[in-house]
Amino acid sequence: MGMADFSGNDLTCIRGERVVFAKLAFSIGEGEVLYLRGPNGSGKSTLLRLMAGLLRPVSGELRWNGESTKEDAETFRGLLHYVGHQDAIKTALTVEENVTFWAEMSGVDPEKRNVGEALEIFSLSHLASLPARFLSAGQRKRLNLARLCASPAPLWLLDEPANSLDKASVGALRSAITAHQEKGGLVAVATHEELSPDTNILDISEFTNNKSALMEDVA
Repeated sequence: MGMADFSGNDLTCIRGERVVFAKLAFSIGEGEVLYLRGPNGSGKSTLLRLMAGLLRPVSGELRWNGESTKEDAETFRGLLHYVGHQDAIKTALTVEENVTFWAEMSGVDPEKRNVGEALEIFSLSHLASLPARFLSAGQRKRLNLARLCASPAPLWLLDEPANSLDKASVGALRSAITAHQEKGGLVAVATHEELSPDTNILDISEFTNNKSALMEDVA
């Protein structure tokens, strides 16, 4: 994948009238996993959505390899996989058709797509021809995660990816993350599971009550 660096500086996010976090900064280097920690409602999901370009900060900026992601937002979106709480499964399609659709939407060259491998990694090969509407909650979660391995993207943004997964599936996710790291990939993840031996932790709660710092800038 080559050298990569993803960072954010002076990030402030306001939802409604509530300051979700202020003056937040982070940095993820090649092959690193950044764990987002904090109590429920502290802003972990909001930060991941902001990283993915789905939300905009009130202040601050995101940088990919030193360049602002706003300079070419479309290209930046093509560099990441975002897996949030809401799945993107099309229930009328089969399991394999869903993964194929996501791989095609990524814009990656066909020869670089790994649909069969993605199904195998998350133990979905035997369900390939099954319409997605018949999947259990755990199977839906595995299908949603399969997009990570179906087409390459250097940045993975994962919001509680281990929820609804059994022990074996958590192991598969852990292996997928390790393989991604070994290729130089970057991961930001909100989870209570230890998915890699990394200890790069960002405690969101340190920035959730930073209203005084925010008001200093406003004054």
